[in-house]
Amino acid sequence: MLRTLLSLLGIYKLYEKWLWHQVKNKRVPEHIAIILDGNRRWASKNRLEPWMGHHYGAKKLEEVLRWCLDLGVKSITLYAFSTENFQRPREEVERLMDLFREKLKELLANEEIHKHKVRVKIIGRTYLLPRDLQEMIHRVEEETKDFNGRYLNLAIAYGGRSEIVDAVKKIAYKVARGELSPEEINEEIFEQHLYTSFLPKQDPDLIIRTSGEERLSGFLLYQSAYSELCFLDVYWPEFRRIDLLRAIRTYQKRIRRFGK
Repeated sequence: MLRTLLSLLGIYKLYEKWLWHQVKNKRVPEHIAIILDGNRRWASKNRLEPWMGHHYGAKKLEEVLRWCLDLGVKSITLYAFSTENFQRPREEVERLMDLFREKLKELLANEEIHKHKVRVKIIGRTYLLPRDLQEMIHRVEEETKDFNGRYLNLAIAYGGRSEIVDAVKKIAYKVARGELSPEEINEEIFEQHLYTSFLPKQDPDLIIRTSGEERLSGFLLYQSAYSELCFLDVYWPEFRRIDLLRAIRTYQKRIRRFGK
């Protein structure tokens, strides 16, 4: 059994190395966004409480960040918690909030964040989150606000429709105050009021969703107009480096015309 396992591991490593050589010298996506789906189903499959799926899913974030940094990906946006997720059982939501506190604290001490000058930003209606978590978010964002080597964006209390509504409100306030006229409003002005306006490239080149579901679920609705989509039949806690590499290889094979 052990010999078989070692043999399989050897094949896996060879396949991973082969994939790495296939993608590393080609066009790597500048901005990758991932919908982290399947935590609860993974937990159920393994006869664990739902929040344990989130726990193992959070550990996976550290690996994925490292893989993307190694590949030279400039921006990573991860969909961690939607506005609709507040409707989940109270205990599950509270444990998720605890998990966000823990992981944000770890980011402050993460050597990779400082080594690669990664700016960390939480996008969404963060005012809906517990006060102490809002303070932790502010601390992480302040500590990394001058970094511009890479960008790590965590979508928490996020909704694509909410983002568009919030952008419209900001523009409407400016019009009401006489700072902007309706005639001046165009795509560029609108994009300046999205949660992602600070990014050098707001639109993801590649959006990955795990768990086998094939929908965006409100993720980056405006920014995803011309994104390449890749749906993977693997639960998020089981996401492997070869899954990321295969998704990038798929992206590299597609011809992007942007409507031209």
